[in-house]
Amino acid sequence: MYHADTLREKIRLFLTILWPILITQISLSAMNLVDTMMSGRVGTDDLAGVAIGSSLWVPIFTGMNGVMLAITPIIAHFMGANERHKIHNTVTQALYLAIIIGIGIIGIGGLALNPILNLMELDPSVRHIAFHYLVGLSIGIIPLFLSNVIRNFFDGQGYTRITMWITVLALPFNVLLNYCLIFGHFGLPKLGGIGAGYATGITFWIILIVSMVMTFKVESVKAYRLFVQWVKPSVQAWKEQLSIGIPIGMSIFFEASIFSVVTLLIGSMFATTIIAANQVVMNFSAMLFMVPLSISMAITIVVGYSIGGERFKSAKQYSLIGVLGAVGFVAVGAVGMYIFKEDIASLYSSDPDVIHVAAQLFIFAIIFQLSDALQASLQGVLRGYKDVTVAFYIALVAYWLVGIPSGYLLAAFTELGPAGFWVGITIGLTGAAVGFFVRLQIIYRNRKAKAHLSADGH
Repeated sequence: MYHADTLREKIRLFLTILWPILITQISLSAMNLVDTMMSGRVGTDDLAGVAIGSSLWVPIFTGMNGVMLAITPIIAHFMGANERHKIHNTVTQALYLAIIIGIGIIGIGGLALNPILNLMELDPSVRHIAFHYLVGLSIGIIPLFLSNVIRNFFDGQGYTRITMWITVLALPFNVLLNYCLIFGHFGLPKLGGIGAGYATGITFWIILIVSMVMTFKVESVKAYRLFVQWVKPSVQAWKEQLSIGIPIGMSIFFEASIFSVVTLLIGSMFATTIIAANQVVMNFSAMLFMVPLSISMAITIVVGYSIGGERFKSAKQYSLIGVLGAVGFVAVGAVGMYIFKEDIASLYSSDPDVIHVAAQLFIFAIIFQLSDALQASLQGVLRGYKDVTVAFYIALVAYWLVGIPSGYLLAAFTELGPAGFWVGITIGLTGAAVGFFVRLQIIYRNRKAKAHLSADGH
């Protein structure tokens, strides 16, 4: 990575960092897409069971990975300030932290999963599939978090193509494992939707092993001696990482949990057909969201690198490039979503009722996508500045005190039905985008004031 001077060079560097992140995110999302599509081909109960299981797992997964995401801006700042000697200790401490977090999640899940599913009053078949889907997936939780630390180690230095190839190569294994375990091929048991959980858990192990190998094979990172030279675990180092990681993780958790809560509420308020249709729309929307999410991650890297090198004008230019790119892409994608909504739904299910309901929900998801792209890209800018605490509070208010309550009221007490949740989510995300924009303007103003004070001092 380098400090670009002209706008054209900045766009070229941004795209160079972005496209491998995008392919990586699409590949990771494709794993969930494959789980959902293949499970839906077994039956509606399997599709609904995987939907419920995913709705419980995704906010935990994204939130905890958000904690690990703190490594990216920290390393980017080190790189920009030419302080590479600090990277080894930071990453090693993050690996320790990832193991602790993974063990904690497995323990909490073992205690809380049954009570949560009991509260939902699901059909016995759907409940059974959701429970064992998560049991299968849990075998890959610790390797998933460890591999994400390694990924952030690569990405923070601008080596985004390394993690791209790792994830792309793992995707065919995930598809093959799904094919074998969901449908019972090559002598393996036919597990239906449950098999998707085990397939994904095993895939996470494959990603970790390959990621570790790459730290020894890539010449530019071998010098850091990860997994060779160990340092003593440091509670102080964990506190420093968590001071950035927890606000990031909680902000991501609050956003991801909106969709999970909506799925759970729909599961308790509407029939299995509605659950399946809503999962179709959420799953495809999540796939489309990989572009603005990837842009957000790329913004964090280039803005963090610029701030580390005290190139504040460049940071502002990268912010504008990223935000406009995210919203522009989603605007184009929304048109395609509207035109092909029935065709998209038919990829997930052959049930005509599911296809009909999903096609209606896609219309509401279009507006939601625009708000989501705007707030995600703005949040990426704030992370590049390592300004994450205020964003956490904005997310809490917008997502949970505005988005979910308004969505529930619209779904329960108006003719919108399940579409009311999508309207409520859109209101919440729009509020978050406004809050993030205001916070960013405050940061710009403070930077400008400091620059004037520095100039006056000279």
